[in-house]
Amino acid sequence: MSPIKLTVIGGGSSYTPELLEGIINNQVLLNISEVWLVDIPEGQQKLSIIESLSKRMVDKAESPIKIVATFDRREAIKESDYIITQIRVGQLEMRKKDEYISVKHGVIGQETTGAGGFMKALRTIPEILDICREIEELAPKAWLLNFTNPAGIVTEAILKHSNVKVIGLCNNPINYYKKFAKTYGVDIRDVSINFIGINHLIWITELYIKGQSRLEDILTGKSDVYEAKNIPSFGWDLDFLQSLGSLPCGYHKYYYLTDQILEKQLEEYQQNKTRADEVQRIEKELFDLYKNKNLKEKPKALEQRGGAYYSEAAINLIKSIHLNTREIHTLNVRNNGAISCLPDDVSVETNCVVEKHQITPIQIGAVPPQIRGLLQVVKAYEELTVEAAVTGNKTIALQALTLHPLIPSANRSKEILQEMLTANKHYLSQFS
Repeated sequence: MSPIKLTVIGGGSSYTPELLEGIINNQVLLNISEVWLVDIPEGQQKLSIIESLSKRMVDKAESPIKIVATFDRREAIKESDYIITQIRVGQLEMRKKDEYISVKHGVIGQETTGAGGFMKALRTIPEILDICREIEELAPKAWLLNFTNPAGIVTEAILKHSNVKVIGLCNNPINYYKKFAKTYGVDIRDVSINFIGINHLIWITELYIKGQSRLEDILTGKSDVYEAKNIPSFGWDLDFLQSLGSLPCGYHKYYYLTDQILEKQLEEYQQNKTRADEVQRIEKELFDLYKNKNLKEKPKALEQRGGAYYSEAAINLIKSIHLNTREIHTLNVRNNGAISCLPDDVSVETNCVVEKHQITPIQIGAVPPQIRGLLQVVKAYEELTVEAAVTGNKTIALQALTLHPLIPSANRSKEILQEMLTANKHYLSQFS
């Protein structure tokens, strides 16, 4: 098997040690020869810390993997087999501004959902498309695994505006598989889940354990569910779940429990204790840990960051592609008719058959109206957001934000948009 060159764009991320752990554990199987960690000069200190920790992890494992840290993105991309993007344009400071501006105007503040996710997408899409142009030139056969949030919107922009072989990934689905495997005391291969939706807006419409349907256990409260650490832990009302007939993911709480979450966020905002503030604290603590020259493995504290098992999702996908296993993965891909109530050319998150040469979404069939209504509205918002990010058209941006279910009026959208565009002026040359 030919050696693999794997490139991580956003290599100075606090998540990288988790990814590297998975790479090291599968080095022999995949023949991974080199891992390139790419970042920007503003991230020099973090990249240096991650590079040192990565080399210590490789040395401890007595692995032959070569670690290269660089600001030269083109050289890192050149002839890569797999490229992972996990970038944050504007870093955590801009995430904080996104959340604070949102809550200040009385709407949910969150990095992937609502006004915050909208602004992150506008900053991120132009940079991602620049990366894709370099991939088209320097590594046209490479697979791009996109973790950059909002993952579904970013993946859709790549699908519509580049020729790169892209797959969007999220750690949400794998966490459900692991949670249900633990709950029922079975191997993860004995868990089968039907998903319908888009990134951070997926519904579980069926759960099978060793071929037996167990969805009713969830809907009646006989079995608990996975709760992401980065989402408020308000429980689901069982009458509501039964009327819905499916299990919504944690991010649905921003839509179904808006008043409760907004009340909590307003309290946190007034105390300067938002999720953005918490993430900045966790990030600092993690990098203080990473600096320790005696640390030679992924620290347990990384799980607080909200990205548990994303490495496993990435490496399992690479194995399926590279070894042509034809396994089922839950991915963000071009719809191509899989979800009939959505356009063919949009990104959806659903079960797919993975082969070396293609990723094929599994046909869903009819979507019940209680799912279809919210799904279509949020997808239309995402379509407009991609168009606004690519064209820099403020009127399209206004329509996107106004359409989002978490924004209560056109007037509020206009106020939020104006303040966000001003705050992000340095990152939004397409709007100048």
